Amino acid sequence: MDNPPRSAITRAMNFDTDIAIVGGGLNGPALALALANSGLHVTLIDAQPEAPRTQDGFDGRSYALALTSVRLLEGIGLWDAVAEHAQPMLEIKVTDGRAGEGPSPFFMHFDHAEIEEGPMGHMVEDRHLRRALLEAVSAHKNIDVMNSAEVVAQDADGSGITLNLASGKQLRARLCVGADGRNSGTAQRAGIKRTGWGYGQTALVCAVAHALPHNGIAHQFFMPPGPLAILPLTGNRSSIVWSESSENATRIYKLDDADYLDVLRPRFGDFLGEISLTGARYTYPLSLSLAHDMIAPRIALVGDSAHGVHPIAGQGLNAGFRDIAALCEVIVDAQRRGEDFGAGVALGRYQEWRRFDNTTLALATDTFNRMFSNDNAFVRMARDIGMGVVNALPGLRRTFIREAAGLNGELPRLMRGLPL
Repeated sequence: MDNPPRSAITRAMNFDTDIAIVGGGLNGPALALALANSGLHVTLIDAQPEAPRTQDGFDGRSYALALTSVRLLEGIGLWDAVAEHAQPMLEIKVTDGRAGEGPSPFFMHFDHAEIEEGPMGHMVEDRHLRRALLEAVSAHKNIDVMNSAEVVAQDADGSGITLNLASGKQLRARLCVGADGRNSGTAQRAGIKRTGWGYGQTALVCAVAHALPHNGIAHQFFMPPGPLAILPLTGNRSSIVWSESSENATRIYKLDDADYLDVLRPRFGDFLGEISLTGARYTYPLSLSLAHDMIAPRIALVGDSAHGVHPIAGQGLNAGFRDIAALCEVIVDAQRRGEDFGAGVALGRYQEWRRFDNTTLALATDTFNRMFSNDNAFVRMARDIGMGVVNALPGLRRTFIREAAGLNGELPRLMRGLPL
């Protein structure tokens, strides 16, 4: 890719770029597009080689995007490229029980018709979202992409930050953003410590085709070993995120497809008819990981670099997108006021905005998982009654629906459908 033009301030101060983003997953490219659309020059540094733009078929991976995350994608000009492949989530049904015994009579039912904004979210396959991001980033004149590039050192000073790459190349930026995951090298080099623990659970991830239509309904079935999420994809297909004890998950994952389905069926039930696997199967250990700070001198963290939570509510990517929308707003507003957006004053606004929300989400998912992932009779009775109460109170139910859609809290402009 040709080097794009640098901003006037960047050229005058001998910076190579305005903002360097470390990490080429989903958060990094989305952040790059949002910033570049505002006229900033961005360099995206990805340790992985350049990914192919097309995939032969569905590989089993997909994401639950809240309504506000869809608005973000609309705001950065990406949604049109994935909308035709997206499945709206019109209802969410939450139940409790044991495998093979069916759900408890107490449940929560959330219907998008109870809010005015539209579907609570959409399911999008990884192949479609990732391809749209790669194509948009590659085509943008304000974004420079460095693949197979590893940052090995970083040195912040009063005016900017210098990144040293394994290749020997140096890159000078006004700000560095870490979007490089839970084991963020950006955070480690900045001396940012983390708090976290494992759950002794592992998520089994796959997708199934089924005989009957899902009607856009997402299901969350809580069982003693962990929750089972059944999330609607386009067509008669659903994404499965199935939590088991790590010991059981290891054993189940090693089974062939037929035996794997035999274990899944009593947990899944027969409400969608016969099921079969489609795409690949995955596992990943479940844990909580929370950075003590989201900023350091000339550093900001977004997504899993700042907070890794249990997937119980499907909010991991959505929380990362909230980080992106908030950080972009802080940077753009500071730039318009003539401030140094990489200085501590501006970055402090970002941390103040996002840290409480992210900490609350981490603690909420942790508490929810511990409350539901056990078979204590007293706790089970209490949570079933609690679900029944929530379901019976329209005001409380509406609050939960808005939370699922990402509509609660102080939303950045991009998540309110407004321009930066």
